[in-house]
Amino acid sequence: MTFRIATFNLENLGEADGNEQDLAFRIQALRPQLLRLEADVLCLQEVNAQTEPGHQRSLRSLEALLQDTPYAGFNRAATTSASGGKPRDVQNLVILSRPPILESREYLNDLVDRPSYRLATADPAADAAPVSWDRPVLYARITLPDGSPLHIVNLHLRAPLPSFIPGQKQEAFVWKSVEGWAEGTFVAEIKRTGQALEARFVIDRLFDADPTAAIVVLGDFNADGREAPLKILRGDVDETGNATLAGRALTPIELTLPADRRFSVLHFGQALMLDHIMVSRSMLARFRKADIHNELLTDELVAFFAGRRDADSFHAPVVAEFAVDGG
Repeated sequence: MTFRIATFNLENLGEADGNEQDLAFRIQALRPQLLRLEADVLCLQEVNAQTEPGHQRSLRSLEALLQDTPYAGFNRAATTSASGGKPRDVQNLVILSRPPILESREYLNDLVDRPSYRLATADPAADAAPVSWDRPVLYARITLPDGSPLHIVNLHLRAPLPSFIPGQKQEAFVWKSVEGWAEGTFVAEIKRTGQALEARFVIDRLFDADPTAAIVVLGDFNADGREAPLKILRGDVDETGNATLAGRALTPIELTLPADRRFSVLHFGQALMLDHIMVSRSMLARFRKADIHNELLTDELVAFFAGRRDADSFHAPVVAEFAVDGG
């Protein structure tokens, strides 16, 4: 039998809190994309929360999107706020699974301590302070139809946009100095690669427990090609130089597709592969085919500068199909 695993960045689903007309506009575009995936496990990024009475938050917009789809009855794991229990305000990670979720956990500077850094260009000057990741890693363990465990790691790494530096911005996208912009870019890269490093630590702990573990790492990596976050997560032998570590390397499934199909985002005319599904060797043995549903993509920067609000996401869903025993 086949087992399908997919990832989809919904692009700030529920961004306009309480705007039912806006939500209906987006559901009309997004729901058919979810149905087309026919996923048994669906990992989502950028799911915003909505406020409820009593200072509570819910994923009401997600519930509305999933209504009248098979995913409405799926088991679910989602990120929570620092206080616990409630969803984060914005950009939650969600794992939807047809099989029961036997275990789930978030990692946010749990395996990698926050590095301390003193900003060189801040005005006024400030002491060194910890640099935290923007979002957690969401992990879940399920059981495949053949009874074997499957480990899912859902990621949304920080975009390489410069981090805020006090006193170095004139307005939203205008910097006062090149060195201020450069330092903001440097701090953003600390956060992006730091998130990837923590996810890699999660992966290696799974391999420590079982060298043949079935692992799927997927989501919006905000990184293309041979950028540092992908290299950290893949762990290729060409990078480590140690053949005995080959079993711990992950394979991006987009490599099975023709080069002209390998893109999930259009960015000012560039076709970029930012959304990935990476698998361990035991899952690669079960792998049968993959697809990137990028036919309807529009250019995110063209839309931004035109002031246009699109119903679709600027990210394409990515799906991989595996052959598994029915048990």
